[in-house]
Amino acid sequence: CLLVCVCVSWLHGDPRKVLHPTDSYGQFCGQKETSNEKKPILFYFNILKCANPAILINLQCPTTQEDDEACGGWRNKCDRMWLVNMTLYLCMCARGLLVALAVSLLFILLLRFTAGTLLWATIITVILLLAYGMWYCSMVLSQLRHTAGSEVAIVEVGLHTDLHVYLQLTQTWIILSSILLMLIFLRRRVRVAIALLREASKAIGYIMSTLFFPLITFFLVSVCVSYWAVTAVYLASSGQAVYKVTSPDVSCPYTNRTCNPEVPKSALCQASQCLFAFYGGETSYHRHLFLLQVYNLLIFLWLLNFSLALEQCTLAGTFASYYWARRKPQDIPACPLFSSFSRAIRYHTGSLAFGALVLSVAQLVRLILEYLENKLKGVDNSLSRFIMHCLKCCFWCLEKVIRYMNRNAYIMVAIYGKNFCSSAREAFFLLMRNVVRVAVLDRVTDFLLFLGKVLIAGGVGVVAFFFFTRKIPVIQEEEPNLNYYWVPLLTVVMGAYLIAHGFFSVYAICVDTLFLCFCDDLERHDGSSEKPFLMSPELHRILGKSITFKP
Repeated sequence: CLLVCVCVSWLHGDPRKVLHPTDSYGQFCGQKETSNEKKPILFYFNILKCANPAILINLQCPTTQEDDEACGGWRNKCDRMWLVNMTLYLCMCARGLLVALAVSLLFILLLRFTAGTLLWATIITVILLLAYGMWYCSMVLSQLRHTAGSEVAIVEVGLHTDLHVYLQLTQTWIILSSILLMLIFLRRRVRVAIALLREASKAIGYIMSTLFFPLITFFLVSVCVSYWAVTAVYLASSGQAVYKVTSPDVSCPYTNRTCNPEVPKSALCQASQCLFAFYGGETSYHRHLFLLQVYNLLIFLWLLNFSLALEQCTLAGTFASYYWARRKPQDIPACPLFSSFSRAIRYHTGSLAFGALVLSVAQLVRLILEYLENKLKGVDNSLSRFIMHCLKCCFWCLEKVIRYMNRNAYIMVAIYGKNFCSSAREAFFLLMRNVVRVAVLDRVTDFLLFLGKVLIAGGVGVVAFFFFTRKIPVIQEEEPNLNYYWVPLLTVVMGAYLIAHGFFSVYAICVDTLFLCFCDDLERHDGSSEKPFLMSPELHRILGKSITFKP
């Protein structure tokens, strides 16, 4: 199916129709072996010749175009200034992303080798900060009650670069107080999640190569995006050139009819011209180009989800080999990451492809609903809007459920090697039998990993802010003088968050794998000499006894 779509698009498509402009006769500008070979930049209409009644019929100027071979920049200033600023932006952003990479690796190394000290210091510090934060929030909230304008909603304020504006709003401090209260009441669950992260850091410490596997996923995702973009361009440019007759004579019977530019003008009306109108066609292929674009989008989503599924299955198999080893790290297989990747490619490709297809169909339906909603924006129908919002909500929930179940199904596929449906069923019932532990660890662990990503991105953003605003005295001479520093600053922050997300995604799949292995270990073994637990004693103490309370 993939090859069929690629071959059809490449046979009929011509990217030059998208990349290069054309004149009134459909000839490409600046292309070799054409009459426009020396005219690559721009063509202008002769405005004086457009005063013709024919423009009211065809809605275009019925005249040939006159060329301007040298089209300079606006005011002769934009090009030079733009190139200099872009060079500075790219240089500074690259340095910021390298800093984000180094900070992410440093954070992971600290979590690996000083997990106990780091996490206990974090707990004590957080308790002190929570006490001070609650007192400070209550004081500020009581003061803002008597301040004019403090009741304005955050959404009404909009986006401001001055953060002091948000600190004067009551809603800001209510939100912060709610977050602090939530952390206080979930402190036991946070400790359990931190302990599981400590065990995950040990597993990653023994298999450090897993931290760099997201680079392979990034390469595969880049290939998928490139395939989709190229194929979409070929499909969009597969229309045939359509020519229509334009004539100054309103009574000409051939006006606005399709024509062939090779037909002599004498066969048409007097002073008429056969000019290029648009790209299209009347064949069955051209009438179904939209369906081919939808099909190409489905293939793209399928390949994208398959790449992510391959990463999850490979990492799950790697960390499962760590968990089920009786003596750690002596019994961990040699090259566990490569072995798990080989098993996923050789034995589990069908399961991964099926799970990716199910998720892709749900995502495609959501995109189609977004497209329909965009088309129906001008329709004043409350019922249609209500139905559309209900469908979007339902399919959003369905996509989240499928994504969550697929993730656990891939872990079970990597552990036991069964097909996708059997693995999904076993993962579902295993999670249902341990629903209390799932409720405790799932969201709390994700929240802690999210805080780690925000910490790295925020720290790099603060350093970048002081760097771009020339507030670091040590390197002030090397800092660039930018007129508007928010573009490179946001680029650095977003890039830092994505880099941190790539590293912490390994932690997330490691935690999920260890948790499923732990639940299965409790059901298969009883801790006796005949059936000993394969989990570490610390993990059994924390997860086996600490989570006996109800959430």
